[in-house]
Amino acid sequence: MTVAVILKGYPRLSETFIAQELLALEQAGLPFRIVPLRHPTDGHVHAINKAITAPVDYLPEYLYRHPLRVWRAWRKVRRWPTYRAARAAWLRDMRRDPTPNRGRRFGQALVLAAELPEDVDRLYVHFLHTPASVGFYASLLRRLPWSVSAHAKDIWTIPDWEKAEKLAACEWLVTCTASGAEHLAGIAQRGGLPDGRVELMYHGLDLSRFPAPPVRPSRDGSDPADPVRIMTVGRAVEKKGFEQLLDALAALPSTLHWRLLHIGAGPKLKKLQQQAATLGIADRVEWLGAQPQDEVIRRYLAADLFVLNCRIAENGDRDGLPNVLMEAQALGLPVVSTRVSAVPELVEHGHNGLLAPPDDPAALGGLVAELIRDPDRRAALGQAGTAVVRSHFSFEGGIERLARKLGLERDRSPTPAVAAAGP
Repeated sequence: MTVAVILKGYPRLSETFIAQELLALEQAGLPFRIVPLRHPTDGHVHAINKAITAPVDYLPEYLYRHPLRVWRAWRKVRRWPTYRAARAAWLRDMRRDPTPNRGRRFGQALVLAAELPEDVDRLYVHFLHTPASVGFYASLLRRLPWSVSAHAKDIWTIPDWEKAEKLAACEWLVTCTASGAEHLAGIAQRGGLPDGRVELMYHGLDLSRFPAPPVRPSRDGSDPADPVRIMTVGRAVEKKGFEQLLDALAALPSTLHWRLLHIGAGPKLKKLQQQAATLGIADRVEWLGAQPQDEVIRRYLAADLFVLNCRIAENGDRDGLPNVLMEAQALGLPVVSTRVSAVPELVEHGHNGLLAPPDDPAALGGLVAELIRDPDRRAALGQAGTAVVRSHFSFEGGIERLARKLGLERDRSPTPAVAAAGP
């Protein structure tokens, strides 16, 4: 039997952790189909996405653009004995969240349920917010078990009632940070759900895709012709704190010579470029835009220092455990970040990186200046970071657990639930 993997969008440059997981599950022998809610918008595609051969079935991103497809799905599904309960669940959610987005998710679930091949016996959803809504409604319609992998924004920006009801409805949930697991397990416990509904499962890295760390030059920021190369990677959004990073760098002593490379797209990119010009550091900042992973790795190898100024956005959005921190450390690059969310689960201050308080550009700048001046300490922190990632954040163990949870070793005979689904 086959798993339908429901994603918000596919492929996405910012979601290498999902591509890594899918490729590993495919190589382990798990049959699955990929069902994205959105088409890709990035100009590049990672090589790891190109290696995945599973079929991709896009749902209608905007229902009004595919009225016949949605109407045919509704005509088919409304005759099923499961339709009334699924519609009631959706209407209950609509009363609490009366938004076009909520209506769109039910329409997508109708299409998914109507078009899902009969050999699919399980739904597996990445992200607890909108993709999980589609998965939940579709699971009711098709009488299929479903499970969730929760990450960051999806945990912290939806209301507790929605998290509680999805936890009660799904078979199990895994999440990639201890802080997220503790939060969700608390909601599950208050809802009277059995222990074990929420499980911590770090993404980790497939270290076979990363070369050995290089021996980096001993730049110390004293030579204007050979500045220290600082790198940061992330979408230009509020939770990444790039505005504060630029403020911190602009305040560094004029005797320190550095250059910043930013990789990533995002809605705030033009404002950040304008801010750099206003601060008088535009000539020290290179904006590379979104890039495939092989180019990101090449840039890691050429950098001296990695900085990620994680913060909590006004709407509660925050990072989980950013993969870019693990990637940088896997390649021996020393990191400076903040004590936000799960970052301290990876970075121990003073051992394998430095951590500033969130929303404190002065403190962040002080740590960056400290490492610009001290190439020996950068090397020591980078070596310790590589050791931590290789010993605690390799992804093989997590993939084996996930494959078992998705039924790779179970009997693959047709199930009564699938036989009962449909009109």
